[in-house]
Amino acid sequence: VKGDIFTVKKGTGNIETKKKFTNYQLHIEWQIPANISGSGQARGNSGIFLGSTEGGSDAGYELQLLDSYKSSTYSNGQAGSIYKQAIPLVNASKKPGEWQYYDVVWTAPVFNDNGNINSPARVTVFHNGVLIQNNLELKGETLYIGAPFYRKHGALSIKLQDHGDPSEPISFRNIWIREL
Repeated sequence: VKGDIFTVKKGTGNIETKKKFTNYQLHIEWQIPANISGSGQARGNSGIFLGSTEGGSDAGYELQLLDSYKSSTYSNGQAGSIYKQAIPLVNASKKPGEWQYYDVVWTAPVFNDNGNINSPARVTVFHNGVLIQNNLELKGETLYIGAPFYRKHGALSIKLQDHGDPSEPISFRNIWIREL
């Protein structure tokens, strides 16, 4: 931590809120370092888990962080994608070294007593002020491999991913959450 900025130290693990949330509004500012190296998914790869279903792991509902400014990768893995489920409506990425932000409105899934999904998770995301996900209905948790699925849960933590790719680490500032 330096001033009002913190940088995720690679290899130290995910950063997760102690408090658990259902529906909320999130503002988060993030920066891919100007000296980023690598290509594709190895350019500042990280994620914001809008709901972390397993503490410490990469399970949950992920909004992708990545350098997607003039950098190619698979479409549902770029910045602003709901990882492996939905590509952003537009690439609103700024060049590395510039601060970017997401404004997110998250509606948590609702389950019946028997564990079946009653109302799926929904998300609206603005990236640098541009609408990139519009009340998107998620198909379940985001997975690296396999089809998304839902499993019953209640309120969840929000998590910043320590991805472990070899690129330079991402910095964050001005994070706030408002419960809805």
